[in-house]
Amino acid sequence: MARSMTAFARQELVKDWGTLTLELRSVNHRYLDVSLRLPEDFRNLEPKIREKISAKLARGKVDVGLRFSRTDTSSGDILIDKELVQQISDASREIDHILYNPEAVSSLDILRWPGVIKTPELDSAELTSALFELLDASLNDMLEGRAREGKKLADLISQRCQSISDVIIDVKKRLPEIMQIWREKLLTRIQEASVEVDESRLEQELVILAHKTDVDEELDRLTTHVAEVERVLKDEKPIGRRLDFLMQELNREANTLGSKSIDTETTKASVDLKVLIEQMREQIQNIE
Repeated sequence: MARSMTAFARQELVKDWGTLTLELRSVNHRYLDVSLRLPEDFRNLEPKIREKISAKLARGKVDVGLRFSRTDTSSGDILIDKELVQQISDASREIDHILYNPEAVSSLDILRWPGVIKTPELDSAELTSALFELLDASLNDMLEGRAREGKKLADLISQRCQSISDVIIDVKKRLPEIMQIWREKLLTRIQEASVEVDESRLEQELVILAHKTDVDEELDRLTTHVAEVERVLKDEKPIGRRLDFLMQELNREANTLGSKSIDTETTKASVDLKVLIEQMREQIQNIE
């Protein structure tokens, strides 16, 4: 199954202690490259987050953004760090002895000092469980998006495969006609030059020409590669690299077909094939 590397997922989880919002963005990349932006409370979970993502995704540049908003506790009891308040008070009195005209420090000034009002400790196990619940939901959402986009890409590639098959069939039909046209052209030129030619020698030359311009093997290999592309598109494993390799093989055969061409229609067919292969290659760059 073709899966796109481009996707976006956003999930939010609301608990009594706050709200977690997780966003996943992925674009095409040669390998799996995960970039994390985590609040301080969740930094220690980075290795496990990477492990879980790598178990689900094989390729793509993935940006992970987590936001954590604590629930407002202003309606409850205010917890004060008394030890810190005492330290601030002692430091204030010491400074008063130094200043010429010290200004009184109010209790409200001290309350504004960072850390004086203590934030209630959160259950780390509950935070961890909530995060991975959110991550699982986001990854599933992303995989569904990748699958939907991948199906569209697979349909486009299948259409190009069908067009390539049509070109191959057309060239195969024309091969006997091409050789006959060349035989007639060669005989016409000989007659115009009023040159006597040994018939057996002429046949030998035509056989040599037919051998040099024989593209049956190239057409057969093109057909085989197209069938392999169609098969790989149905594979459940990541298929991007395999498809990319097949595009190289298809392009090689299309080039050989052009180099052996002895008529404009076959040359045009070679160009048409390379255009279709390039269109597929562009789509495949975004397949996992």
